[in-house]
Amino acid sequence: MDAITHQAIDVSARHSYAQLLAFLASRAGGDVAGAEDALSEAFAAALQQWPSQGVPDKPEAWLLQTARRRLIDSQRRTQRHARHMDALTHALAAAQAAVNSGHDFPDERLKLLFVCAHPAIDPAARTPLMLQTVLGLEAERIAPAFLTSAATMSQRLVRAKTKIRDAGIPFAVPESSEWPERQSFVLDAIYAAFTTGWEDTLSTAAGTHDLAEEAIWLARVLVHLLPEEPEALGLLALLLHCHARRAARLSAGRYVPLLEQDPALWDHALITQAETVLTLAARRQSTGRFQLEAAVQSVHAQRAHTGETNWQAIARLYEALIRQTPALGARLGHVVAVAKTRGAAAGLAALDDLPTGTLQTHQPYWATRAWLLRELGDIAGARAAYSRAIGLTEDASVRAFLMSQMPP
Repeated sequence: MDAITHQAIDVSARHSYAQLLAFLASRAGGDVAGAEDALSEAFAAALQQWPSQGVPDKPEAWLLQTARRRLIDSQRRTQRHARHMDALTHALAAAQAAVNSGHDFPDERLKLLFVCAHPAIDPAARTPLMLQTVLGLEAERIAPAFLTSAATMSQRLVRAKTKIRDAGIPFAVPESSEWPERQSFVLDAIYAAFTTGWEDTLSTAAGTHDLAEEAIWLARVLVHLLPEEPEALGLLALLLHCHARRAARLSAGRYVPLLEQDPALWDHALITQAETVLTLAARRQSTGRFQLEAAVQSVHAQRAHTGETNWQAIARLYEALIRQTPALGARLGHVVAVAKTRGAAAGLAALDDLPTGTLQTHQPYWATRAWLLRELGDIAGARAAYSRAIGLTEDASVRAFLMSQMPP
């Protein structure tokens, strides 16, 4: 396939797939699976025909017409779910008419995101469902990121789509009383997808390397749909700041922690984007968790210009963040900032004040403890903590780094 055709198909998939899917499913009794099947066959046909026949002037219209033909053929072969199939056929006709007339059909992607975050959907399926329906990722590609098999993930997604259809979950932006919980889950889901992919960038797991990029794309979609929402902007800024340092995380196969990274290797164009988005969020004057986390990363990014890290500023930001969320990651970040500003002993005292609930199996806790004990000269304690952290580390490059830090 030539590069131009491949790009055209990719653009259509990126910009049109979720919009087409949301439009069709919302008008077909919530039959997400049926709409997916129709569109999947159309995209498969495009991959076969466009390289030889050329890209149509109106790719979306071509895809809709092809999907409609395939759906009608399917209806003739079977009468299963006839009611939903008829509704989907009518939805395809309406979408094609809108595209043919030159008018954009309504963008229902925000409704689709909120459907995926509906309380009736199994929480374990919500994030994968967003990745599949809004980004078009296959179950085989999603499964490794969630530590499950492709078959299990496929079954989970099928059940979720069946629930949407059979329970009649409405394709609608929820009422104001439901907005905070549902929006919060959408943001958390995108962040979870990014962090999963972020961790996988250090591994060689097939199909997971670009999950972080897919999450960034999803965050961009959300900002496009909710341009006035400060936390959506804050999340995008956070992801861009983190992703800008991707190339600096490994050196000759060795994991390089943030404080040892060479800022020259950072993607400064992405950092500029992140700063612009974070400024837009700040103008909304409604500070939230993701804006604060992005602000922490913004301070780290300033090292590229100053050569130093403003730990006082980071400590204040983490104090504000802890007031917003009790997340262990925020508390550990604050511990490091305390150690950097007030010394390792103060940092260890702050670490010992953390709730003990999940600490015994939390690798970052043991890595932080090991670092603090080594700084304090407690060699035996540091070795024990490093051993615990190493035992809880799955990534080989991180494990090698921790082993190199263990005192003799």
